[in-house]
Amino acid sequence: MAPLEHVRLAPHCTMGVGGPARFFVEVQDEAAVLAALEWARGRGVPLYVLGGGSNLVVGDEGIEALVVKIALRGIDTHEADGAVELTAAAGEPWDVLVARTVERGWAGLESLSGIPGLVGATPMQNVGAYGQEVSETVTVVRALDTSTGSIVSFKNRECRFTYRDSLFRSGEPGRYVVLSVSYRLRPNGRAAVRYADVEKDLAARGVATPSLADVRASVIAIRRSKSMVLDSQDENRRSCGSFFTNPIIPSAELAAVKSRAGDPSMPRWPLPGGQVKLSAAWLIERAGYARGHADGPVGLSTRHALAIVAHDGARACDVVAFARRVQAAVAERFGVRLTPEPVFWGVTAR
Repeated sequence: MAPLEHVRLAPHCTMGVGGPARFFVEVQDEAAVLAALEWARGRGVPLYVLGGGSNLVVGDEGIEALVVKIALRGIDTHEADGAVELTAAAGEPWDVLVARTVERGWAGLESLSGIPGLVGATPMQNVGAYGQEVSETVTVVRALDTSTGSIVSFKNRECRFTYRDSLFRSGEPGRYVVLSVSYRLRPNGRAAVRYADVEKDLAARGVATPSLADVRASVIAIRRSKSMVLDSQDENRRSCGSFFTNPIIPSAELAAVKSRAGDPSMPRWPLPGGQVKLSAAWLIERAGYARGHADGPVGLSTRHALAIVAHDGARACDVVAFARRVQAAVAERFGVRLTPEPVFWGVTAR
């Protein structure tokens, strides 16, 4: 294997900032992933895995590592016990896969339409949107264990899925390279409509009994209205999508947050285990950061307060500094800490 050297990573990330990788290689099969691991081990350099770059911020100085860009392709399907078992390689484009399942009438992923990135990222952060999460359909994740060099499989319960998290993201970060993901889908299943915005869009189009395609169309339209789909003509295109997760707090802390908010309409959703989820976007805007707010070359999207956008001349340090200011404003106003959603290489934003 002969990796490239000093490869700029900014063009590989939707945020469009960041320095170079010391070494870089694109892998198209599992043997190449294993070869990359052996190469990195033999030279004593860390191995980093790059997918679609839609949830990644790379530091301005870059990283002293071998960056492995995942390009594994392949999809296999078979029926079992009245369901469809679909297995996709980690490098398959996510939204193309979702479109395929919708076209075939396989329910389970329709509300996850329009999300950028690759299949391999979906179990890592338990990708979710509009009332669905991949943890509802994931059956098996195959991965390379970089600590042993062996290929292992994880059943759903072993992935330790939680809100925007899993074993692969924070449980043992960096240990596993996802190779493929299997999903269990429902042929001719009913579409999932669990979100008010989706219900509103369907109603506006006069759709009383939505098909999977109807839900997909509504979700993509809503995401587009918030600049949450990749569009080269969109002024908000250089972002990681939602930069912060919705904070989850103990129910016992809710009264104090409500008191600080001084607004009985503050959005919140009760969760199992005595917890409450809050709206990060609502908190950000009420902390003084309205949509379109900008500090130099970095600011919030003009369409969604959760998206931090990099403009011409922006550097990774500008993005991180802006994120920290937003976090500080929300903490001061509400006593709530926002957690960044992207992965950070060569920079700390927490």
